[in-house]
Formats: sequence, structure tokens, C-alpha cells
Amino acid sequence: MASQGYGEEELLTNRASVLVSGGTEDERRTWASVAARNFLHEGALLEVRQNEQLTEALKKTRGVVFIPDVARLNFVTQGLLVRCLQTQEERPKFIVGLSGAVEPARGKGTLREDLLYRLHRAHVDMSAEGMRERMVQRRAQLAADDLVRKAEAERLAAEKVAQMKASGVSVKSARMHSRSLSRSASPKVTRT
Repeated sequence: MASQGYGEEELLTNRASVLVSGGTEDERRTWASVAARNFLHEGALLEVRQNEQLTEALKKTRGVVFIPDVARLNFVTQGLLVRCLQTQEERPKFIVGLSGAVEPARGKGTLREDLLYRLHRAHVDMSAEGMRERMVQRRAQLAADDLVRKAEAERLAAEKVAQMKASGVSVKSARMHSRSLSRSASPKVTRT
């Protein structure tokens, strides 16, 4: 799983940037999502799929940045990531995915040698024995955690409404309130 460096469980919780090779993109994303849960206070997981997106992600100083397949990024962009890992002390945790094994990508030149060198002590091989089963368990745990978080938020909202009613404050339902807002007043959601 992890080569002569950190253990896989430790890589989920520490700030070290990680190379996650093999497995499916969904399995690598699950691993990244589990790691990002340890840094929720720093923001949501940011996914980078294109060269231009990495330039923006490198400006962040906190959080977790997930690159599903680094081989899709060009040599120059991978070099920007290497430079960030070498010189930027305040940076996000980078989870660098690779769709196949390390050696073939290295041989084809789709994975920079210096990037591999920077991440060699923090490598998780998703094709290792037992990892697929572990990802299924983690995916189920993520779903269960989301349900618990949602239920807790609903409970807290209901408590707040009850407190407001008890203190004599008139409370409109969220459904009625949302209809009275114009569409232009709604927040715009964008994905990078």
C-alpha cells in the first residue's frame, strides 16, 4: 500500500500530499473524500481536471485538492505542482491520482520523475490486496456520515424553530419563504 514512507491510514489524516495510483477514478475520489473529511474546517474538496484549474488551485493555502488523473495534465502543469510542493510552505493537501500503475506512466512520460520523487514516500496503491473492499466500506461510511450530518442539521433547525415559537416569534416555513424570493436573489453556484 504505502512504499517505505507513511502508512495508508496516516496519509488520510496528515497534511502530506499523496500519490494515489491504480483503481477506478471513483475509488480514488472516495479515498480523497475520506481524507478531505479530516480537513472540513478548511473547505470542501476541490477537484482539478484541467491544466487551467490547477493554476487556480495552487493559489490556495488550505484545504484538499484532488487531481483524478495526473497523466491528463501536461508536463508544464505537472511542473507547477512540483514547484509548489518544493517551495510553498502554506499549501493545500494535494491528492494526486494516477489511473494506472506508476512504472508504465513513468516509462511513457505521463508522470514526471520529479513529481514522483516528491510523492514517493506518500504513495497509496489502490490495486493492492484489500483496498477495493476498504473503499467499499469507506464509501458506505461516507454515505452514513452524510445522513447523520443531515439529520443533525434538521434536528437543530427544528429546535431553533421551536425556541423561536416559544418566545413568541412568528416563523414562516422555509418553503413559503423560498417562494417569496426572486430567482435573482438566489445565490449562484459555480463549480471549478
